[in-house]
Amino acid sequence: MNQPVRIAASSYLNSRPLLYGLGRGGARERIHIEHAPPSECARRLAEGEADIGLLPVAAIAQLGLYALPVGCVSARGPVESILLVGNTPLDQWKTICLDRSSRSSATLARVLMEARGRKEMRYEVRDPGACVQSVGDETGALLIGDLALEVAERFAYRYDLGEMWNSWTGLPLVTALWATREPIVDPLVLADLQEALEAGKAAFPQLALAHAVERGEADPAPYLRYLKDSLAFDLGRREREGLTEYLRKANAIGLLPPEIQFAAPAPNRPQPRTGLDAVLSRAAQGKRISAAEAARLLEDAPIAELGAAADERRRQLHPDGRVTYIVERNINYTNVCTTACRFCAFFRAPGRNGGYVLSWDEIGEKCQRLKDAGGVQVLLQGGINPELRLPYYEELVRFIKGFGLRLNGFSPEEIHCLAELEKTSVERVLVALKEAGLDSVPGGGAEVLVDRVRSRIARKKATSAQWLEVMRIAQRNGMRCSATLMYGVGETYYERALHLAKLRELQDETGGFTAFICWPYQDGGLKLRGDQEGAGEYLRTLAVSRLVLDNFANLQASWPTMGPAVGQAALHHGANDFGQVMMEENVVSAAGSVFAMDSAGIERHIRDAGFTPMRRDGLYRLLDEAAA
Repeated sequence: MNQPVRIAASSYLNSRPLLYGLGRGGARERIHIEHAPPSECARRLAEGEADIGLLPVAAIAQLGLYALPVGCVSARGPVESILLVGNTPLDQWKTICLDRSSRSSATLARVLMEARGRKEMRYEVRDPGACVQSVGDETGALLIGDLALEVAERFAYRYDLGEMWNSWTGLPLVTALWATREPIVDPLVLADLQEALEAGKAAFPQLALAHAVERGEADPAPYLRYLKDSLAFDLGRREREGLTEYLRKANAIGLLPPEIQFAAPAPNRPQPRTGLDAVLSRAAQGKRISAAEAARLLEDAPIAELGAAADERRRQLHPDGRVTYIVERNINYTNVCTTACRFCAFFRAPGRNGGYVLSWDEIGEKCQRLKDAGGVQVLLQGGINPELRLPYYEELVRFIKGFGLRLNGFSPEEIHCLAELEKTSVERVLVALKEAGLDSVPGGGAEVLVDRVRSRIARKKATSAQWLEVMRIAQRNGMRCSATLMYGVGETYYERALHLAKLRELQDETGGFTAFICWPYQDGGLKLRGDQEGAGEYLRTLAVSRLVLDNFANLQASWPTMGPAVGQAALHHGANDFGQVMMEENVVSAAGSVFAMDSAGIERHIRDAGFTPMRRDGLYRLLDEAAA
């Protein structure tokens, strides 16, 4: 017996007409439904935990998924369930808190604010309940779904985004579509979805009554009116026009790719792999490409053409021919760790021989030697040591800052685990460390931000959502961060592209990433036999990263892992920074060879590659002309 098709969809009232018939007849045997918020449905579909999802159109566009040509959630006027609410008129707001549950509504809110000339508006992404609590005299909130229906009456000012969109464009607002990862879809599934839709449209009274009963309300009339008059569920010509216009306007301000691809019913074969030139041309001009397009580039684009496109994009962002680097020092204050990543040869489990915690004298000596060498920043990272608590970390930060050095410290994994150890929030830990002097957060521990991959290589590690949330909170509290990718650990090209798309999405939200660096998994005979890759794969991944990360200013060349010659080639494949003088490295070198160079060596290699070397600080600000 075939496995049932796994469907992910929200349980909002506006989804129920599309789902109603799936629990009946033959579809009940062929389909398994799991309910989750729209953003979680998108994650599950993208990461292979679902086969089909009812997703926000923005998520489909951003993740490069394929929409199904059957059914939708749309509105031809006031929608009631997508609202901006506030205690004061909208024109008095300086900040809008966006419900993280739906990317489409958040994107629509930003598009509408741009159209009203509110380019200075600040946006903060929060959980639905926190959005409600955040409303103040200068702060409004975007509410969606059932929550909007339930609490809108509390607020003096309410703006229906469906009505605003329709008044502006004259077109329907399409908020959600069925989607899949593949360009073809089983016709039987399409038939089930279409039959379910017809059954759902005929069951509006039952659905409204059930919803009222669930909320302990006697009158289903408001919900019946909502389903019959506010929403529409057929994907017709006008809905497609509205969808096209929505994507066009969002793309014009850099929020979404310009279009969504629709899946075709099997037995149609996948479309031939054409159009790479158009994708490369668009990306080289800084225009957004989808995760699916990025995966195609990783898999099929000739390396020479990829490099040329990435180099063109680099020259647009850094036309002066300068390549920067920094003099800093890694300090690994402890190697004791409970995470036990399969790829790490550096860690020691608690109580095992070889575990250490550096003394204050040892750390002080390292800091002083860095200052004597003209260094400006410490990169501080260690293991997840359960014996070290928050007061130790605060003292460690203050101690290093006493040397007058900038401190870039603690990966999201360290911060997340410290918050769990202290039984407090990530925000409280980050605020405490910032008050002690922490300047920024490095992007260590990202590996591949897809949970299928993370659970395979590091079962105890924070999830991709938790890693991103630490970065979101750090950046919301004014700290800048870097982002990383360690590839070649069994991920697919699409998962590698999805990692980049997730970073780009958070950068859209916060703008807090200073740089990105990628490197291949270093196989030093460890437990994990990954897909160790060579220079060609590294340059391919770097070039695609430059093209996908259209909102990142800086990409580092990973010469410490790939060697100086490949580092020079990286400068012609999208990188504009040569990383750092490696005064000390313990983690990567424990699993494989690591190259080392002093300032003179770095500058010579930069010049030989055709660029002008410049020293920088941790925020990528130029310090002076070349030092050697």
